[in-house]
Parts: sequence; structure tokens; C-alpha cells
Amino acid sequence: MSTAAGPGEHEGEHDVDLRHHGDAEVGDGLRDHAVNVRAGTPPAWLAERLRATMSDLAAYPDPAAARRAVARRHGRAEREVLLTAGAAEAFVLIARALRPRLAAVVHPQFTEPEAALRAAGHRVERVILGKDFALDPSAVPAGADLVMIGNPTNPTSVLHPADAIAGLARPGRTVVVDEAFMDCVPGEPESLATRLPAGVVVVRSLTKTWGLAGLRAGYLLAAPETIDVLAAAQPLWAVSTPALAAIEACSAPEAVAEAEEWAAGMAAERDRLAAELSGRGLYVVPEARASFLCVRMPDALGIRALLRQRGYAVRRGDTFPGLGPDWLRIAVRDRAANDSLLTALGDLGA
Repeated sequence: MSTAAGPGEHEGEHDVDLRHHGDAEVGDGLRDHAVNVRAGTPPAWLAERLRATMSDLAAYPDPAAARRAVARRHGRAEREVLLTAGAAEAFVLIARALRPRLAAVVHPQFTEPEAALRAAGHRVERVILGKDFALDPSAVPAGADLVMIGNPTNPTSVLHPADAIAGLARPGRTVVVDEAFMDCVPGEPESLATRLPAGVVVVRSLTKTWGLAGLRAGYLLAAPETIDVLAAAQPLWAVSTPALAAIEACSAPEAVAEAEEWAAGMAAERDRLAAELSGRGLYVVPEARASFLCVRMPDALGIRALLRQRGYAVRRGDTFPGLGPDWLRIAVRDRAANDSLLTALGDLGA
């Protein structure tokens, strides 16, 4: 069952390192199963599109075309779109512009939303999900006027039902849904981007599928009055010309179709990798839907260290509230890379 953290039980600002992310795990020639960015990206057509923007850098960025493209992609009005320098900027804007009395963060999830809220001085209560990390809406404190949740969730790869998340909304409450990995799900059946219920803010990122972590390209969708509040807190020209070009290009129908094709292939390989790990007696969070698996094993931190010695990077789980030292997050790669990792794990008895 989901449980809300009691005072002092899970709320400590320093009990885990909220600023630790997968990029800290890689380097030194390690084979990367730690960062959830699609390998081999950006594709050639997108890289060429980005190179073409170099001749336009003397002019200030104009977001109009990219905003229109995002609005078309999700069937929204342009006034419901705010372009951001990645999802991380969206979380900072929300934390700085909104004034919640009590913010509830549903964990385990990406830690930047909570880190941004704490940095802005907000009171944060953690809602720690129980078995298989399924959402229990009743565990969210009734007094929370800001709720933040991931879908599908990093690091668990759990896809929550859209109706359950939409059901969290109520008058006087803002629900922020991090859908950075939603394009890993063919058809995006549980996305709220096209529905956008009242009181819901949807945050999206182009980082993962298109390999644009260094470019910082994302957006959020919300009611126009919420967009206005968040835009007022955003610096001028926050999204660069190359990032705007990427947002426009990746929102086009042909790009969405390409991402859908990749997602289908990735899902098949993810499920195979999950079955291999489960067959070894390891607990893999069931029904994974994103481009990574959340795995529990004895002495996961020790296994992680030994894998590094053998040239493999995986993401430690103990910096996610609600997990601990027996958890790892493993990014799904192609079959050969995944089989190589499985061999290394087997050599370690895992």
C-alpha cells in the first residue's frame, strides 16, 4: 500500500542526494546502462537540422514556430504551451512561480522536482508508493495543493493509469505530471497531454528519445492562466535557436512516427531483458513501460562497483526516495549490449 511520509520519517532534505543523476555514473570508457538517453542519437536528419541553425545565431530566438508545432502535435491551443530549456527548467519554474502551502511528491520518481521545490523554500511531503509502485490516490495528503508525479515513472518504469492521475486534480490543487518518458510508450495511451484536465500541468522532454540532453529542449502544457504565471518567471530567450529547431522538428508527424517505431522495438528488447533478469531470481518491477528497468538484488551497490571494474555503468537506486541500497536502474540498450551486461552480471553471480 502507498504511504504518506509522517513528520520527519521521509521528509529529510539530506537523507538522500537528490542531485545525483545518471550522468554522474558514466565516463572513463564505461559502457553506459546508467543514462536513460537513447543510444545512437540524434539521428542524422536531426543533426543536420541543428547544424543549419548555426547561421541564425546572431538573431534572438523566436519560439513561435516551435510553439505552433507542439500545439499541433498534442491538439492544444498555442496559449497552452510553454517551451522550456528541458524538463528541469520546467520544474524550477513551477517551484519558483507557484506558492503551494503543501507540496506532495510521489516517490520513487525523478528527484529534480523535489529538489527544485526545496530550493524554493517549499514544504514538501513525500508519498512513498508501496508494492510494485502502483499509484494509490488516497495516499496523497488531502491538504496538498501541489502534487508532482512521473508517468511513466523514473526510475520504476511504471505507467500509471491516466484516469488515476487525472483523479488527483481538484479545485485549488495543481497536479504536475512528468511525461519525459511517455514517448517510450507506443500510442501514449496514458498521456494527459491531449486531455489536459483542469488543474493538470504536463511536462515533456525531447532529451531521452532524440538524444538531446546537451541541447536542453522541452515544454510544458497547462491552462493559459498557468502558462502566463510560469512564463512571467522565465528568463527572456530561455530556449535557444537550435533547441527551438529541435522542438519544431521532433513535433512533426514524421518524427512522431519515427519515435513510435523506435518505442515498439525498444519495448520488445526491454521485455526480453526483464525476462532474463527475472529468470535469474532477481526482482524486476513488473510491467515496465519506459526505456529502463528497476531491479532489486542483494548488495546492489556492491554489484554496481564490481560492474564498474568490468567496464559497465548502471544507475544506483539509493538516491531515489522510496528505494534503497538493494536497487539498481538499468537502461535498455540493443540486444548485443544488453547480452554483454547480462554476461557480466552472471560472472558476478547475479
